[in-house]
Amino acid sequence: MTTNSELWNKDKKLDRQQILKQYFGYDAFREGQEYLIDSILKGRDVLGIMPTGAGKSICYQVPALMMEGITLVVSPLISLMKDQVEGLNQAGVHAAYLNSSLTPGQYRKALSYAREGRYPIIYVAPERLVTPDFLDFALNATISMVAVDEAHCVSQWGQDFRPSYLKIVDFIQRLACRPVVAAFTATATKEVKEDIIDILLLQDPALVTTGFDRKNLYFGVMAPKDRYGAIKNYLECHPGDSGIIYCLTRKTVEEVWEKLKGEGFPVARYHAGLGDEERKSNQEDFIYDKKPLMVATNAFGMGIDKSNVRFVLHYGMPKNLEAYYQEAGRAGRDGQPGECILLYSGQDVVTNQFFIENNQENLELDPMARKTVMERDRERLRKMAFYCFTNECLRDYILRYFGEYGGNYCGNCSNCLSQFENVDVTESAKAIIGCVESSHQRYGTNVVIDTLHGADTAKIRNYRMNENPFYGTLAKVPVHKLRQIVNFLLLNEYLMVTNDEYAVVRLTEKSALVSGQEVQITMKMAKEQERPAKTGGGRKRESGPGLQGMLSEGDGVLFEKLRQLRLEIARVEKVPPYIVFSDKTLTHMCSVKPKTKAEMLKVSGVGEYKFEKYGERFLQCVREG
Repeated sequence: MTTNSELWNKDKKLDRQQILKQYFGYDAFREGQEYLIDSILKGRDVLGIMPTGAGKSICYQVPALMMEGITLVVSPLISLMKDQVEGLNQAGVHAAYLNSSLTPGQYRKALSYAREGRYPIIYVAPERLVTPDFLDFALNATISMVAVDEAHCVSQWGQDFRPSYLKIVDFIQRLACRPVVAAFTATATKEVKEDIIDILLLQDPALVTTGFDRKNLYFGVMAPKDRYGAIKNYLECHPGDSGIIYCLTRKTVEEVWEKLKGEGFPVARYHAGLGDEERKSNQEDFIYDKKPLMVATNAFGMGIDKSNVRFVLHYGMPKNLEAYYQEAGRAGRDGQPGECILLYSGQDVVTNQFFIENNQENLELDPMARKTVMERDRERLRKMAFYCFTNECLRDYILRYFGEYGGNYCGNCSNCLSQFENVDVTESAKAIIGCVESSHQRYGTNVVIDTLHGADTAKIRNYRMNENPFYGTLAKVPVHKLRQIVNFLLLNEYLMVTNDEYAVVRLTEKSALVSGQEVQITMKMAKEQERPAKTGGGRKRESGPGLQGMLSEGDGVLFEKLRQLRLEIARVEKVPPYIVFSDKTLTHMCSVKPKTKAEMLKVSGVGEYKFEKYGERFLQCVREG
């Protein structure tokens, strides 16, 4: 029987650069990867905070092939385990996963092979770590590293706390020799980062934060009257592309899926109300590109390493920016252009408030902690809503939320690509603040706006706000502009909203600056555009440049031929197409147009092992053009 040592000793002679090229097909490391890999090889704990698509897995896979013993990768995501193990096996690396998707017989067989030392890398669910059979294996094996993926799950202040992650420390402490502990996450605020270090007991960890910016992603916010029509129009403008459409509720998933399917789109659905078999089947249809479009709730996507997702559309606003950025970040994982568009409606806030008030995930917490978490969730929801309202750069808004500061113009979001003008709203701001003050800070934004606009409703009369000195003073300002100004004042802390279910508008220290005429308030507002006469032509595409737009006409034809060849190979080998080669690799082939093995090995993502399997077929396709 071939042992782990016999399999990998020959590769101990390879340095990290050679392993990167031979097994993964890359010529150079990305930002932060070398430092983390070198730190691990020196026996140091690490924490890598790197955005989706930045190459976190390379940071533990490369050293795993250079270290003696076994690397355990702890992940809560069954789909990610399967995906990464398939990818490693395709690259010529023996790997396995141990989770609830295996039958008892499959689990025992995988564990038996693990005991024989067949796998340098084993993916394991956190719940499995402290089970008797896994402990029996681990206590008698050489565990060189424990890599904790999705490490933010260890923090109850994170957006995806999982109590099972607390078992990781118990497991490590039971091992005879403490391994290197490497933690990785894509999204972590300052508080969550500190939690990861403290709870996982990281010892003097090497820290890398490569930044949250994904320059290849276009961000957009739309508030169409007909959201389904906007979705349909988008899909018609992006034929053949793979993408995800996120909905807030199961009911909306069913409605959107039914309509799209009825109109002939190759679409699957996913939500927690479906049976296990259907969810699994639908997910595989999406991953294998049988149905490249997925309509889903946020139950879908964690751990989906599908690199050729070209767009993520949100049919409604998520409850926080952490969730939005994680979901949107599933587009363009291969580094190629991707589009993230949020279709917003005011009802989305109400729906998310209901989810927060009826959250069943924090029942294990004591009442005080539960109240604190709920207050933080409400605050996160408000900041998510501000993202939909702001006229500033959307990318800059996201980066500032995560503690990064840059320019306020990215040139690749809907706000930066729209025409705005600076408008003096000082007088309107004074009236808004005056209305809040004179009503003794007792009401929410809707009552304040209705009062200023002079609405004659039962609520306004019951509250006697029609007697307020500011009643009707801004009647000539359109309600949508009034709401924009209120949101601007909230966003810039000239006003605040209480952190409870009633969300009452209150004054701040900065309010007095406006009332006392000490500041001038100017804000960006979209220029009024003259509406062109309707024609019989199609609608203009309302998004950024997609992948196909980056290729010349000839290269676009070659790309489609290469993509078809990839699909044929994937179906024969029963693996997802992007496991064969990513879109980025195919695009690079179109640019390089390799004619020989040496030239093909210069293509990003083509290593020796994959060339031996597929290289000649792709060379022939390129030669034929």
